[in-house]
Amino acid sequence: MSCFTSPAIMEMLGHYKWRVYEPFRFYLSEDKNDVIEVPVGFVTDLATVPRIFWSLLPPDGEYAKAAIIHDYLYHYPLRNRKESDLIFLDGMKVLG
Repeated sequence: MSCFTSPAIMEMLGHYKWRVYEPFRFYLSEDKNDVIEVPVGFVTDLATVPRIFWSLLPPDGEYAKAAIIHDYLYHYPLRNRKESDLIFLDGMKVLG
């Protein structure tokens, strides 16, 4: 089963941008051989949710770590888009 290593610690830069303040990993398998590591300094817009809906779906809410992984995979194409989207879905399942 997939798992995250630690909380996503970020700082808000303003206007839908956050910077990863501490690195974290997402393991894609139980043996932990397949891993995605997001480094300090990576900038993300998290889940792009219009501000009017932030009270219902805060961009830095429950699925923030999955959104960061997704943005990271799109920015640095370590996987194709379909795989990246499936990893995002897997991350959301892990988170809740």
